[in-house]
Amino acid sequence: MGENALGTDIVTQVAIVVRDIEKASAAWAQVLGVDVPPWKATDTADVSHISYRGETTPARAKLAFFSLGQVSLELIEPIDAPSTWNDFLEAHGDGIHHIAFQIKGMDVVLDNLAQQDVTLVQRGDYAGGRYAYVDGQSTLGAVLELLENLPED
Repeated sequence: MGENALGTDIVTQVAIVVRDIEKASAAWAQVLGVDVPPWKATDTADVSHISYRGETTPARAKLAFFSLGQVSLELIEPIDAPSTWNDFLEAHGDGIHHIAFQIKGMDVVLDNLAQQDVTLVQRGDYAGGRYAYVDGQSTLGAVLELLENLPED
């Protein structure tokens, strides 16, 4: 058995890309029997340092979260392009985009995954951390998101 390339086996999130976050949030809230969560927009590129396929992009997204115990359900509505979210929506319509893992050591994990043909597609920062999407479609059948919370200064 090989070494764990992620450094974890804990799934923290499943994400669905949607065309209409308000409609999708209302539908999920009804199914789950909970209040509709507020959505928030991701930061602009000057704050998030977002890059897609190695190039800076103005892409943003609206996000809404449902807490489901260990795992959260994230709804994502793309605002601008290019982005992994917009590409998925254009190719597939609404659907499951990725599963996310909370990791430590982003660069090491990205290197480990690249050695297994799971390559970086998009990355950026969020308040308190950073994220990266890696394309494991051909080897894993899924896109993964790596979430790394950074220690406060």
